[in-house]
Amino acid sequence: MRIATYNVNGVNGRLPVLLRWLEEAQPDVVCLQELKAPDEKFPEAAIRDAGYGAIWHGQKSWNGVAILARGCDPVETRRGLPGDPDDSHSRYIEAAVNGVLIGGLYLPNGNPRPGPKFDYKLRWFDRLIAHAATLFGMDAPVVIAGDYNVMPTELDVYKPERWLDDALFAPEVRAAYFRLLDQGWTDALRHLHPGETIYTFWDYFRNAYGRNAGLRIDHLLLNAPASAMLKAAEVDSFVRGWEKSSDHAPVRIELA
Repeated sequence: MRIATYNVNGVNGRLPVLLRWLEEAQPDVVCLQELKAPDEKFPEAAIRDAGYGAIWHGQKSWNGVAILARGCDPVETRRGLPGDPDDSHSRYIEAAVNGVLIGGLYLPNGNPRPGPKFDYKLRWFDRLIAHAATLFGMDAPVVIAGDYNVMPTELDVYKPERWLDDALFAPEVRAAYFRLLDQGWTDALRHLHPGETIYTFWDYFRNAYGRNAGLRIDHLLLNAPASAMLKAAEVDSFVRGWEKSSDHAPVRIELA
């Protein structure tokens, strides 16, 4: 099973890029982030014509997450993280697909730091950690994939000294990521590529993609049954070079 995460940065504006990648890569499951579209504007017909069933949790202009499944409809198990009934952001969706539980997330950016947006990011991270603890011990494989908006280590960011005051590289945020991993989750990309410089995001400015001045902020975390099945983990970085592409590239894994 090929499982991917892709922050599309506007699902309608970048739909040709998404459809091209789906046709070329043929992933079995895809978690999408930053739909930037309300529920009624999600391009369900085009996605279905491409061979994918979908569930989505949209929001006008901002946020939004979806899970696509090739040749079937994902069975939704949750939308929204527990722990804050007043949270109106569309940032988490969860579904079962062919025996694998998939959690798709778009963690808050948190800038500027300090401030209320950064405080919200930390609270949201705490809620994710609490919910992930209920999923890790499942007998079935579980994958929590998405844009985590955190570079875990200096290896995951071009020129880390420039990011010391940023919410994506803040010590509190990196510590929260490792608290999550300490439950036993496997960071698939880093597990199979230890010590390598690998990025999943390149800014639109200053020729960041051409210079490979990137960040690794899109992650797929696996519980023990999923980790035992892990065979490959790669970034389709070439997609970032396509015309009118997102500033993120798809990240995909293969489970035996």
